[in-house]
This record gives sequence, structure tokens and C-alpha cells, in this order.
Amino acid sequence: MQKRNSYNKLEDFLFDSSFQRWVKLGEDSSKWEEWTLDNVERAKLVEEARLWILAMNVKQTPVSNKEMQMLLQKTWGKIKDSKDNKPVKRILNYTWFRVSAAILVFAVASLFYFKIDNNFFSENIISYQDLVEKESVGLIEQVNNSENPQLITLSDASSILLQPKSKLSYPKTFNSRERKVFLSGEAFFEISKNSKKPFYVYSNEVITKVYGTSFRIIAYSQQANVDVLVRTGKVKVSSNRNMKSASVGEVYLLQNQAARFDRKEQFFEKILDITQDKSLFASTSTIEKLSFEFKDIPVHQIFKTLEQAYLVTIDFPVEKLKSCYLTTSLSDMPLPEKLKIICESLGFNTRYEMNGDHINIISDGCN
Repeated sequence: MQKRNSYNKLEDFLFDSSFQRWVKLGEDSSKWEEWTLDNVERAKLVEEARLWILAMNVKQTPVSNKEMQMLLQKTWGKIKDSKDNKPVKRILNYTWFRVSAAILVFAVASLFYFKIDNNFFSENIISYQDLVEKESVGLIEQVNNSENPQLITLSDASSILLQPKSKLSYPKTFNSRERKVFLSGEAFFEISKNSKKPFYVYSNEVITKVYGTSFRIIAYSQQANVDVLVRTGKVKVSSNRNMKSASVGEVYLLQNQAARFDRKEQFFEKILDITQDKSLFASTSTIEKLSFEFKDIPVHQIFKTLEQAYLVTIDFPVEKLKSCYLTTSLSDMPLPEKLKIICESLGFNTRYEMNGDHINIISDGCN
């Protein structure tokens, strides 16, 4: 930390990672602000370096090593030529040398900064593959390469709608202490309630912990943010890193609330009302819009609602159930539990069989 007392050139600051974090992220663990204010002349140099950092804090096109080598050779060639040729005026030679040197320093500093900036980002990135490879338990991977959401039913009866271009890894059966799955992309979760066995979704740098609720996660590998949106119940969202900042730590979300995690800057933004956020509200899926509160509704209509929500096909004995009506609440529960309640309410040995996205209702009628 004390080596900065010897800084007397712009480059000294540009290549200091602690100085970069202070300017870009506001981190001041090294007390740069206090150190700067101790000396007026020092403050001028610090301000100039700060402006350089901010000026370079834009999206840049990566420069290949070959291109950079050519640029350096060309610049140094011009500097050499300006030395070998006899100048018309000495001041012109001196000025060209200064300009060329400045171009060289800026080019190297820009490339170095670009690499530091991207390395800083990559060091904070946790990929889906990283998470899956670290898991000791054997996992089943479901990849959705279709154009429609796919229904996944877990061993605990939880149901998940996996969106296109997404994948989910999960164990065949969960252990006795916790339930854990891994997501890349987007999915809507309805988790079976079990207060003794919490459910965790690992999605990039974010961990979502629930006991029984419904929510959606958007966590594509190339996107800058991870979004968690709660439809019912309560979840806790936290960073998958030991972050010291309180703003990063963890966020509790209730119904119609969301959290957005900035993967580069490593912090959460809490959204108190999803309906007030146009982008999030516009992306709401069909299942999130439907109501599962039924009052004296024909059972065939309830089945149609489930087909619409989960994109499944439900076959049932139409004649035997045509006069059956139900009043029931099927909110905040996965599909298997919904079907179980319907069958129990109908009675007369009514049961269901489920094979992927096809459901068969076996019944002799209703009570």
C-alpha cells in the first residue's frame, strides 16, 4: 500500500488494480480518497488518472496480439524515423516524439485495462458447467432444444417448466438434508412444501432458497443479470460468493417481488412490484397469469386450465365426469399435487397416471 507514495506518473495509477476498483466500483478499502487529499499536487495527478480510467470504461472491441504487435511496431518505427531524420525544426521533432509516445502508452494501457476489466468480470463469473462439475452426486440433465417450454417433474413432486434454450440438472432422488438443482437459462418453479428439506436453485452466481413456493428464474450464461421473480410465497436470494458488501449479501422476496443481480458489479437490485417493471411484467408466462382458485367449476374446465398452464395433454372419461363440479384452491403447489387434490375430491377410485407431458385420469365418476 505504501508503494503508491512513490507514484509520480500517470501509468503508476493506471496499472494499479486497487486504484481501478476505487474509480470504477467505489471500493475504497485502501483509502484512496484520504490519501489523495493529503497532497494538492498529488490530487491533480490522481484526478487526471481517474479521468483516464473513466474514459476507458466503455465497451471496447478486443484487439488481437497480432494487431497490437503491428500497432506497436508501427508506432515505434515512426518514433525511430523521427530521430534518424534531421528535423526542419527541433520543436516539431520533439512534439512528434511526445505524441507518438502518448499514443503508445494509451494503446498499451487500453489493452491492459481491457484485459483487467474482462479478467475481473471472468473471475466473478460462475458458470452452469462449473456448478455441475463440482457436484459429487450423479445428476440428470434436461436440455430444452425445442421451441416450447418442457415440463419436468422431480422426485419430490415439484414441477418445473423449462424454457427453450435452457437446461436443468437435478438428482434422480434428493438426499435427506436438502434438495438442490442447477439451472442455465429460464424456468418457472413450483416447489413441493417441505420445511425440513429446503430447496436450492443454483443459477450462475445466485442461489435461490425456498421451502415451498412458485417463482421464475432468468439466468442465461451470456446475459449480464440474473433475475428471480416470485409469484407466490417467499424466497431468499443470495450470492454464491462470500461477499463482504451488505448490498450483495442476501435479499428476501415476497409475492410479486423480484431481485436482479448484476453479475459484473456483484450487487442485488430489489424490485418491490413486478407489475411496475415493464420488462419483467411483459415477460410473464401463461402459468403466472392464470388463477388456480376454482369455485363450483366443471372439472373438465379445470383440466383445460391445467393443460393451458403446463402445456400438457389430459385425457379423462368425459361422460363419467361431465356433471362433476369442484370448489377448490390449487394455488401455490406443483402439478402433481394439483392432480392429487382433484382426484381425491372426485372420489370413486379416481386416480391419475403421468407420463411426461401426457396425463391420464382414471375415474368411475364423482361423489
